[in-house]
Amino acid sequence: MLFGDKILPYRDELLKDLDYLLSIESIDGARDDECERALAFLLKRAQDFGLTYEMVTDKSVHVQLGEGGKLCGVLAHVDVVPAGNNWSVIPFALTERDGRLYGRGVADDKGAALVNLYCLRALKENGVQGKNTLRAIFGAAEETGMHDMEGYFKKMPLPDMAFTPDSDYGICFAEKGILHLRVSTPTNEAKVLSQFHAGKAVNAVPDLAYVMLDSSGYDEQLLMRLADAGDGNFEFNYTIDGLMIISRGKAAHACEPHKGKNAAALLADLVCNAYDVYEIGSLCSFIDYALNCETNGRSLGLKMSDSVSGALTVNLGVVHIEGNTAEAYFDIRYPVTVKGDYIFRQFKAVAEYNGLQVEIVNHVPPLHMEKDSPLIRELSAAYESVTGEQPSLYATGGGTYARMLCGRGVAFGPHFPGDPIHMHNADESVDKENFFKHAQICMEALYRLYTL
Repeated sequence: MLFGDKILPYRDELLKDLDYLLSIESIDGARDDECERALAFLLKRAQDFGLTYEMVTDKSVHVQLGEGGKLCGVLAHVDVVPAGNNWSVIPFALTERDGRLYGRGVADDKGAALVNLYCLRALKENGVQGKNTLRAIFGAAEETGMHDMEGYFKKMPLPDMAFTPDSDYGICFAEKGILHLRVSTPTNEAKVLSQFHAGKAVNAVPDLAYVMLDSSGYDEQLLMRLADAGDGNFEFNYTIDGLMIISRGKAAHACEPHKGKNAAALLADLVCNAYDVYEIGSLCSFIDYALNCETNGRSLGLKMSDSVSGALTVNLGVVHIEGNTAEAYFDIRYPVTVKGDYIFRQFKAVAEYNGLQVEIVNHVPPLHMEKDSPLIRELSAAYESVTGEQPSLYATGGGTYARMLCGRGVAFGPHFPGDPIHMHNADESVDKENFFKHAQICMEALYRLYTL
């Protein structure tokens, strides 16, 4: 019998705890009290299980099993992106339907976080005597730049080896660099466009956007003709403040923006085809000029790729134009063999040519681990013991806590190919059978690291 099977007797209790954890709207920055509540819940359950735990910062905690030997870690986050629109179930609750588990965070990353905790419980309750120390490390600010782990590792040592179940199977040995940029104007001088709002998270493709225009009847007819001829889904409403145009798209994770439909980019393209720069403002014009409804950075002069991690991607995540405020936030994922400074200088040059200011909100350098490392060998063995197959090694544009481990960790699971989890989208979900298959793999991996 595989040790990974030892997690299965906890299925019902784990799902009950998952239902409670999903009910907590732990959105970093917007609901910090809920982030604290999510971490407190994990520590309460650790106490119930007789495990050692510590609140390290207000955004990070760990639960520990064993002492001595190598420090081995498993990292997960309990913060989530906002629910967004178009859900068919209640976002902040666990719903089981047609063999799938639904809820914001069930796939990213609360489900995996609870599995990590329950694996430590299973090791303890099965009397396993480890040679090493296991730490399940939890954060509550992964979606907003990972400053939770920056704070954690200022106080705690880096693990000797670790993994984070916050990506896909097989094993992610390389992660693209991430740049989050704020583009703004000192003043908003648009004559016709009075409002433009879209998005709540820079690392998600916005599925809804709207503008308010002080327009003439001729302009409105032109806009409607352009809308009919274009690729967007637009709704026109007449209000006392002017013409409101609503753009509806499709949400997706910023690491795969081509899988979504950017409502903000499509709306900027529509408006820019009808008005001059002085009428809609330099920021809106820049969005259309520099993004051009693309995801590959071509119009910015940033189209590039490498053989290790693939192509650069660009996502427009947030737009706020109203009154004196005019700002937009971009998410860029760049190949591991490229320097982030070059990406920033090129983007900045294009923006400044258009009279805009650019600042770095967050920058996480790339990750690249050797494929034959001891950690990858142990994780491969755990995966093969449960599935009977060798895991593939791959690179991703996604950002995980593995980046914070200075070459000592990788992303490993929990998602299987072909499972439409809808990460950062409406109806986020995971196949229930796959959820517990991951739990078995995670259990086997932690058993091996604990007893190595």
